[in-house]
Amino acid sequence: MNVLAYIILVVAWFFLIFGMISIFTLKNLYTRILTSATIDTVATFFLLIALMLISGVFGFIIRLLLMIIFLLITNPISSHVNIRSAYLTGIPVDHQGGEYR
Repeated sequence: MNVLAYIILVVAWFFLIFGMISIFTLKNLYTRILTSATIDTVATFFLLIALMLISGVFGFIIRLLLMIIFLLITNPISSHVNIRSAYLTGIPVDHQGGEYR
């Protein structure tokens, strides 16, 4: 069971590293926000699953499941708020870097 948890942890680190690279390579602010939110959700999801496999205690598994549910509800909302605030401040969708206004 621990070997499977370690494999899932490596997958989570792969997603985190891929997310960091994609944030720096993408040119558009909106795609950067969307990518960071998606990669963060997936990596944290895998991390919590690995912790559930390692702990084995029923109380901790329930707490970690509640954290996964909370994460799946709040992370899309927070990324939407960030993208909406960027849109309302007037940052164009085709913005390629430099000064915003």
